[in-house]
Amino acid sequence: MEKKVIAVIGATGSQGGGLARAILADQGGEFACRAITRDPSKEAAKALAAAGADLVQADLDDVESLKKAFAGAYGAFCVTNFWEHFSGEKEKAQARNLADAAKAAGLRHVIWSTLEDTRPLMSADDKRMPFLQEKYRVPHFDAKAEADAFFAGLPVTFLVTSFYWDNLYAFGLGPKKGEDGTYGWAFPMGDKRLAGIAAEDIGKAAYGIFKAGTKYAGKTVGIAGEFLTIDEMSETLSKGLGVTVKYSAVEPDAYRGFGFPGADEMGNMFQVYRDFEREVVGARSAEVTRELNPSTMSFAQWLDKYKDKIAL
Repeated sequence: MEKKVIAVIGATGSQGGGLARAILADQGGEFACRAITRDPSKEAAKALAAAGADLVQADLDDVESLKKAFAGAYGAFCVTNFWEHFSGEKEKAQARNLADAAKAAGLRHVIWSTLEDTRPLMSADDKRMPFLQEKYRVPHFDAKAEADAFFAGLPVTFLVTSFYWDNLYAFGLGPKKGEDGTYGWAFPMGDKRLAGIAAEDIGKAAYGIFKAGTKYAGKTVGIAGEFLTIDEMSETLSKGLGVTVKYSAVEPDAYRGFGFPGADEMGNMFQVYRDFEREVVGARSAEVTRELNPSTMSFAQWLDKYKDKIAL
């Protein structure tokens, strides 16, 4: 029987890569992987092709290339990367292109990797955090949430994701060594829990959604690996890395002033996680995540796998 083709956006990235590898590993499954990438010459793209993926070149800024990339597919995994350009408006434009291409191709199931709109959590005159890019509280959340509307009319599953633990090495957010030999890190999280997940497990959960057929079409699914305080994460890091990791709870304004690219964005994001813990945690289910992906890692398991990538 001919396999159903899933077109995977960002197949060489974090989320899409997890999905692409999950499809390819399930050789007896009903799906085939069409790996969509801007640059098929990349080593990660070549590795997917060697594993059996059909490599197709397309660009999120070029809707016609996306229409060709989606043509004849059963479904698509759609994701955008705010951190490539730091623009909420560009992220929305790319999402519109994805949705338009999915409609043109007549796809039977689309997963849109999204996040919730943080603005309804606060009144417009709430001064606890600044507006960014004129109209967003957390641009990479709010813009994705606005883009949900572009997918209306499609058999779509809205996949609400969580903070990647991989950011500890990919964004350099991991603890840093101090003069006294201990390691420290600072976040404006107080004692609240952070909804976190291994990036590859997002892709594996998406595969679980595709395998479930139409069960999740038209639904929103919030996923997370664990909900941990930064103190709990520090304890796990201390044990797993063999060092002492101490957490400093700073105020959001201080974090926004740290000066690294995206500090204001991340300061607002962590403040939302802190001030609206109940809403953020409530929108995600670790149990549902494990139903979709029984191999979902805990933070300790993720650390055991990736600790060599964390620079000490």
